[in-house]
Amino acid sequence: MSVGTRVFVARLAGTTVFDPLGDQVGRVRDVVVLLRPKGAPRAVGLVVEVPGRRRVFLPLTRVTSIDSGQVISTGLVNMRRFEQRALETLVVGELFDRQVALQDGSGAAIVEDLAIEQQRNGDWLVSKVFVRRTGTQKGALGIRRRGPSELVDIEEVVTLATGDKAQGAALMLAAYDDLKPADLADVLHDLADARRVEVASALDNERLADVLEELPEDDQVAILSSLETGRAADVLEAMQPDDAADLLHELPSAQATELLELMEPGDARDMRRLLSYGERTAGGMMTTEPVLLSPETTIAAAMAHIRRQDLPPALASMVFVVRPPLETPTGRFLGVVHFQKMLREPPHEPLGSVLDEIDHVDADASLSQVTRLLATYNLLALPVLDAQRRVLGAVSVDDVLDHMLPDDWRETDHVDGDELSLGKVRRA
Repeated sequence: MSVGTRVFVARLAGTTVFDPLGDQVGRVRDVVVLLRPKGAPRAVGLVVEVPGRRRVFLPLTRVTSIDSGQVISTGLVNMRRFEQRALETLVVGELFDRQVALQDGSGAAIVEDLAIEQQRNGDWLVSKVFVRRTGTQKGALGIRRRGPSELVDIEEVVTLATGDKAQGAALMLAAYDDLKPADLADVLHDLADARRVEVASALDNERLADVLEELPEDDQVAILSSLETGRAADVLEAMQPDDAADLLHELPSAQATELLELMEPGDARDMRRLLSYGERTAGGMMTTEPVLLSPETTIAAAMAHIRRQDLPPALASMVFVVRPPLETPTGRFLGVVHFQKMLREPPHEPLGSVLDEIDHVDADASLSQVTRLLATYNLLALPVLDAQRRVLGAVSVDDVLDHMLPDDWRETDHVDGDELSLGKVRRA
């Protein structure tokens, strides 16, 4: 890697990291810089996402090449989870979209990208800032358009370290657009409290609902409480009912009541029913939205139902066949049809002709009872029935795991021996 190499962070984000043998280590998710009152900010390392959803720190001193859409490391990577230090700043997470002032006094601008450049002594410094002038301008036809963008030297930006930290999140979210909800939740969890709320608020309701389901309870409560009440109710409606009920459990009773009153009547009814059960019972863990179909439904139509993108894999593993009504509590439960069986049967066959029997639990069944049944019969979900054999909901294996793991399992970095053997370099 030659001295003077200039790299733009927006292009670097998402780049694959390889070891010297050509094996993939992970992907770059951010760049860590040290902001200084005087002098250019110094880039000290990369935040790299490695298998297992772990984000680790790769010092730039361990990078031998940044070229042609790839980063080559020395192969020595510390697999300990990245924890941001007090003086460190994340470029994508904290500087993109930040409003700054320019030295020429021409007004404010928004940071859209930074360029880092290697110096003769091996250090990486921020050398250029790509900014967009704030405000809008009128074109020749009177059409309003965004302010112009330009590339300026770092010395021309006088408030990067002290600028307005209440910033947008569009560029950060664009950089993380390919992340799954669980991975984006990890990113948000690592941000400062205020920044986490800013970024979460910029997500659309569906995406935010998916991310909230993957966050620790404290983060969930802080984000939901920061939203305007009407929007908070909309986000709860977009969440899986069991996850939304768990979150409502964590809110002050007055706040939970207010949100329930703003929700659609059907959704609110489901929430209140879930909240009435013990937290570690089948009723408290279940979702009220499994796949419920009538016995006359064809296999082809059932396959279309389980293709829904918003359906969790565990619930897509089978359909519950019931008499009308098809909303919980349903008509009489008849049986299930597993996904694999649907693949083996003619598409025109009705579900009622290929039913399987399956054990069920009642709403008061304990966590241990549910766990034993799932393990005994290798199931991904169990129906929850009342005394009249009506389906109240379904408990899936991921719901059970959430209640069996420690409360802080989303926050604790569990590293096994194989992973530790991969990395021997600690952060200096």
